[in-house]
Amino acid sequence: MQGLLGATPVLTSAPAVFNPRLRAAVSAPLLAAALVILPVFVQAPWVRASPFSSVLFTFVLMALGLRLGGSRGQLLIGFCGSWIAGSLFWGWLRLHPLWHLPVEAFLLPLAIAGLGGPWRRAGQFYLAALIGTACTDAATALCGLMPLWPQVLQATPAEAPLLLSQAAQHVLEPLHLAIVLTMAVTLAGLSRWLWQRGEGGQVMASTLLSTLAVDGVFLLLALVAPHLSGLV
Repeated sequence: MQGLLGATPVLTSAPAVFNPRLRAAVSAPLLAAALVILPVFVQAPWVRASPFSSVLFTFVLMALGLRLGGSRGQLLIGFCGSWIAGSLFWGWLRLHPLWHLPVEAFLLPLAIAGLGGPWRRAGQFYLAALIGTACTDAATALCGLMPLWPQVLQATPAEAPLLLSQAAQHVLEPLHLAIVLTMAVTLAGLSRWLWQRGEGGQVMASTLLSTLAVDGVFLLLALVAPHLSGLV
């Protein structure tokens, strides 16, 4: 009765799952993972339709991050850097793969500077996302797939799946597969090490593992259902 009336309930100890710190520790890595996956299904088609409005949406995300504050707000601020970079590249420079990493990294000095300040989660997310992007681009280059990049993007809807399937088969060649697996194992090992370094490390680990998962799904779709991989 006292609880229903708003008084303090008799039970004063709550399960650990309701501990605010624990909830924050769990939710921050989950949010980081969601922010890696979100651009795949939301930003990619948006940029194709209206890159300028996608760039402007960065300011909406920034306002929301400032409003939320805490770890969640900081992650959104870090995500803003990845979002605007993705909008700029995929909106206007997508046919030039060598520009991908430089554009994605244009806020790197700011992210590094923020690692020691109150917005360190933003820097951690951005840095981890950039590392994941760098590894993906490096694997793409080492497997000799860079020339196919603009070809796929310029291909007709009928031709693109064939090119994607060709690229996926190329990755399965022994040397290229060894490169991809080495990269994946390295990222997984780094993520495991980061996970043991507190919430900030868990955010970075979750970001890296989510990037790895997205890349894996893309490769799988290119192999078994290349007509769907364009969605990713």
